[in-house]
Amino acid sequence: MAKRDFYETLGVTRGASAEELKKAYRKLAMQYHPDRNPGDAKAEQRFKEINEAYDVLKDDQRRAAYDRFGHAAFETGGPRGSGDFNFGAGFGAGFADIFDEMFGEFMGGRRQQGANLRGSDLRYNLDITLEEAFHGKQTTVRVPTLAPCEACKGSGAEAGSRPISCPTCHGQGRVRAQQGFFTVERTCPACHGAGRVIENPCRQCGGQGRVHKERSLAVSIPAGVEDGTRIRLAGEGEAGVRGGGSGDLYIFLTIKPHRLFHRDGSNIHVHVPVSMTAATLGGAIEVPAIDGSRARVTIPAGTQNGHQLRLKGKGMSTLRSTARGDMYVEVRVETPVHLSKRQQELLKEFAAAGDARKTQPEAEGFFAKVKEFFGDLTE
Repeated sequence: MAKRDFYETLGVTRGASAEELKKAYRKLAMQYHPDRNPGDAKAEQRFKEINEAYDVLKDDQRRAAYDRFGHAAFETGGPRGSGDFNFGAGFGAGFADIFDEMFGEFMGGRRQQGANLRGSDLRYNLDITLEEAFHGKQTTVRVPTLAPCEACKGSGAEAGSRPISCPTCHGQGRVRAQQGFFTVERTCPACHGAGRVIENPCRQCGGQGRVHKERSLAVSIPAGVEDGTRIRLAGEGEAGVRGGGSGDLYIFLTIKPHRLFHRDGSNIHVHVPVSMTAATLGGAIEVPAIDGSRARVTIPAGTQNGHQLRLKGKGMSTLRSTARGDMYVEVRVETPVHLSKRQQELLKEFAAAGDARKTQPEAEGFFAKVKEFFGDLTE
């Protein structure tokens, strides 16, 4: 089945701005996040497609390549598979090979020798709490990867020997072939672009110059990060083959849903139940804040259900800034239940003693409109 267009995946047009892409991504990522759809394989697959599309389109260079060549620009690159770890060749490796073979000779371009021996990039999914996103966090992740072989120091050759120049390409890593009017340059099939071959391969790594190993890496998560933030650790991915450059490690952050707070950018929202009498007569309540403190909130007399009270500067931290967002306390007026006989009598007395037009102006206005509506129907 043909791969879905990245713009279609995010539901945006090809001319969408970076802000529009981010907004569409955040909305879809929240909708299809596995934590909100436990056991739903389709939602999980959709979530992966959304992340892959945004990962490409938010990068100007990768987006330009995609706009011009489509999915072919990444046919051997990018994260693959499932789980916390995904491995793949460096971005655009397949596209670069195609471009070199078609135009390298005419444009005078030549890829750097051994560039295709670079290690793959590595992806690690890290879940953090909303409090950790607020305060920031120093943590350690354990990453299974391919590290340089200590026995041969990454060369791939047994101790006491060393790689020799490839006799096929004479150390160039590329070979040329005549095809009609064209001269095509390709990666050397004997040394795979390294320019060198190993006569006596290392027994520890089999001549690859790298071995499977689990590494512990320190990760610094700054205060104010948002869900879906990507942290790049340059050179901490897979080691390259036979001394090739290392790939990068990308930490993708997912902020777990909070039991009290809902985040909206740098603002925090919380729903607080308030008794009918407190909403009617007014009062004061204490609510928790994301920084661990308590905030005192004054409830004005006559507060209606759904009314929001703003606490300035009590919201989330802002990335790379000392500023904070705001906190919005939404009042949920709670209707009393399990009333005693005396309480019921008092409420009936209250209803009989009052003027509904004054104590319930919204209801009075609504039913006046209803009366007009039915009057229009009978005319």
